[in-house]
Amino acid sequence: MEPARGALRASGGAEALLGELEVRVQDVVRVSSWWERHGVDCAILALNLLALPPGFLCLRSENLLVFALGIAILGVCHYTLTVKGSHLATHGALTESKRWSKIWVLFFVEVCTSFTAEHAKYGHVKMHHGYTNVLGLGDSSTWRLPCLNRYVYMFLAPLLIPIITPLVAVERLREVELRKALRTLGLISLGLYSHYWLLLNVSGFQSPSSALACMLITRSLLAHPYLHVNIFQHIGLPMFSRDKKPQRIHMMSLGVLNLPRLPVLDWAFGHSLISCHVEHHLFPRLSDNMCLKVKPVVSQFLREKQLPYNEDSYLARFRLFLHHYEELMVQTPPITELVGLQ
Repeated sequence: MEPARGALRASGGAEALLGELEVRVQDVVRVSSWWERHGVDCAILALNLLALPPGFLCLRSENLLVFALGIAILGVCHYTLTVKGSHLATHGALTESKRWSKIWVLFFVEVCTSFTAEHAKYGHVKMHHGYTNVLGLGDSSTWRLPCLNRYVYMFLAPLLIPIITPLVAVERLREVELRKALRTLGLISLGLYSHYWLLLNVSGFQSPSSALACMLITRSLLAHPYLHVNIFQHIGLPMFSRDKKPQRIHMMSLGVLNLPRLPVLDWAFGHSLISCHVEHHLFPRLSDNMCLKVKPVVSQFLREKQLPYNEDSYLARFRLFLHHYEELMVQTPPITELVGLQ
């Protein structure tokens, strides 16, 4: 009975810690304005939508610098809408209205990202957040491709993400009801064809092949950091088994890592995926701006309670994964057992 009582005390202590942290964070949220809670991130997404017409028009220019500027604008806008927009929409962090949340999920995930809304919510919200770093469930194993060597994976594989994403979405349509499958297929087709049509009719591309090549270039502009960020912030940290996973606050403090602020990635991916990933996993319904605002509260609390608060630089993680690729991305990671915390 002693181990059982010890486990119960540990569980109660962890819940009390998380409850105390939630009170502190809610105090910050309560005094924050709508602009801070949702407005800042909505404005960023709106600015990216407004930047699309100038981006397409720049591609009409014969001046190489102006053309390159158009590629950069469309590439950054694409990732802001597909990564930041889809991520916030999937978590319901863009608005407090359930109806508008559903609309934004369909727009950002299916029209912009060419993926299925149902699988995005299930795979990311339910599995990855519900079972962070639990082997076989939320351990980011979908990003592992053991058949590829380190250089192909880290440098070449990201370029295939724009092609693989809609193909995976179509393959997964078999698992949803016909009505939702037809809706998803229609919205994905709308997004892809709209991009293609605009390149032909606004940017002035003369051939389908050149328009498709431009689509691939803009949609893979930030593919490398997108892939890297998804593996850097979880893989290589403690992993847990399903039947012995620790309490939520320990799971998130041990199994999640923050990168430093990086202006382009902060803009395109959002703070919750870059410098506030720990905060995001603890409070997934907060917007990017609110994650940044509560970051000092969360970091101070975890350090005050002598809990881990993982931080590392992008370059340091890149070197780690390049030098220890076999151990991190090919071999099955060891399970971490925390005595009294499961």
